[in-house]
Amino acid sequence: MDQNPKNQTNIPSPRSITFDAIMPAEMALRAEASGIKRAATDPLTVLVLSVLAGAFISLGAIFATTVSAGTIGISSADGGIALSASLPYGVVRLLTGLVFSMGLMLVVIGGAELFTGNNLIVMAWANHRVTTRALLQNWCIAFFGNSLGALLTALLMFYSTQYTFGNGVVGLAALATANAKASLAFIPAVTLGIMCNALVCLAVWMCFSARTSIDRIFTIIPPVTAFVACGFEHCIANVYFIPMGLLIKVGAPASFWSSIGKTPADYPALTWSNFLFGNLVPVTIGNIIGGTVMVAAVYWFVYLRPSHRRR
Repeated sequence: MDQNPKNQTNIPSPRSITFDAIMPAEMALRAEASGIKRAATDPLTVLVLSVLAGAFISLGAIFATTVSAGTIGISSADGGIALSASLPYGVVRLLTGLVFSMGLMLVVIGGAELFTGNNLIVMAWANHRVTTRALLQNWCIAFFGNSLGALLTALLMFYSTQYTFGNGVVGLAALATANAKASLAFIPAVTLGIMCNALVCLAVWMCFSARTSIDRIFTIIPPVTAFVACGFEHCIANVYFIPMGLLIKVGAPASFWSSIGKTPADYPALTWSNFLFGNLVPVTIGNIIGGTVMVAAVYWFVYLRPSHRRR
């Protein structure tokens, strides 16, 4: 071997410092390592971080509801949303999606455990680096903690009376959104959930290519904006959206209903039963399929299955 440095080509090592984005094969290894670490985290820590994630997603939902206020009218007979402003439907949805993306930014950069994003742990599970028990434990704790954080945030927001702002238009937007979600049939709720978490997990997956927080922010915005703009369904966000509507429906004072010219009877689909069994169950099923099959399993097969694993 030639020991003379002058005769050696000046080719950087693959591990040398670079500002280039991390490529997909390396992203897969990062995703697997992240899954191993998350599954090994003690349950109490996972629970606390999960409550934070539920609150973070709810903050994005609050931002989205406020921005859409004044543009969303009453629910139509088929559960859709009628617009009462001059802005085109697509523009309203775009703006709503842009501000909602703050929620996932807080989760990824602030550090939290989000059930839908943790579907990517399947990449480590498929290579037997995480046990089935550890995977399911993480998911169960994350889902419970996310739901608790979202419900507590909804309760806090109800007692803040922020829904009365703008002469009640914020509450009107919250009611219309919740009623439309509670009106979904089972199969559409599943399929909308599949599409939603495919985009959410793609956002998290692409964050494994990032080197800075700015990289992560700009990576998160397009997929999250797309899922909100397209009307896809996210189970944890819905644990804020629908209970918030329910709290307004059963607890808002008469002055609020007078200000918006509606009554609780105008939101017949908005019930706890429709929330739990008509939305939360099918949307959660769809989210799991979208995250584990359409993203985690595909990238595991391409980059991490034993015959193709990068050494």
